[in-house]
Amino acid sequence: MFNNQFVEKNENGVTYLVSENIRARHAFASRTGGISTGRLASLNLGENRGDLRENVLENYARLSKATGIDTSQMAYTNQVHGNKVRAVTKDDARGHFEPLQYECDGIVTSQNGLPLICFTADCVPVILCDDANGVIGAVHCGWRSSVADILKKAVEEMCTLGADCRSINAAIGPAIGYCCFEVGAEVVKACEEYIGDCADLVTARKRGKFLLDLKTANARRLVQLGLKEENVSVSQSCTMCENEKFFSHRFTNGERGAQGTLISL
Repeated sequence: MFNNQFVEKNENGVTYLVSENIRARHAFASRTGGISTGRLASLNLGENRGDLRENVLENYARLSKATGIDTSQMAYTNQVHGNKVRAVTKDDARGHFEPLQYECDGIVTSQNGLPLICFTADCVPVILCDDANGVIGAVHCGWRSSVADILKKAVEEMCTLGADCRSINAAIGPAIGYCCFEVGAEVVKACEEYIGDCADLVTARKRGKFLLDLKTANARRLVQLGLKEENVSVSQSCTMCENEKFFSHRFTNGERGAQGTLISL
């Protein structure tokens, strides 16, 4: 069984989660503690969600103060629901609202002082950390990226940088849960091709729809890739059920901000 050793922290009104499984400084941000308003309330970290620039900058400043992670220069995912993973260096760091020159749904690094960030609002955020060898990763795992085996590419890229899959710890953060992730038969089939038999992760509903536990599917894939089961933690938080605490794309029909998942050596 995967553990769910997550701790909720609140610093000066900013709420975020950390995994006891990950030694590197990190945070799974919630939507609580910022100054954005309306459908973006309140800790929107998405720069392309229609928010005011000054709101986003203040939200990052508050998150930095709460977590101790300097967000002024970070390496970002530029997400297209694919399976590309990029090994980043400080040359890839950018400030807020500066354009990215690449596309990828996962990033890894071995450089100290280079925070990584990916964005979600129902999709599964995964952070990876080999503390012994000094390699980390942040991966955006929507269902398309998941079944395209982005986690395999992330683990392989980390190992290229010196990581050992047996010493990689993983934390799977808040995302849409088994209770709410309704999909078609084609997604179930893709998941079966991804991890093999997943009947226990699927519940049939009416009109040819199914509920799918994508978080656990990704946790199992990490074990298949060589991570120790006890080194994989899975958050029980469902972004759709807890839509007042987390941004949820499905609950709002896309009218929402974005929360960030950060990790830094």
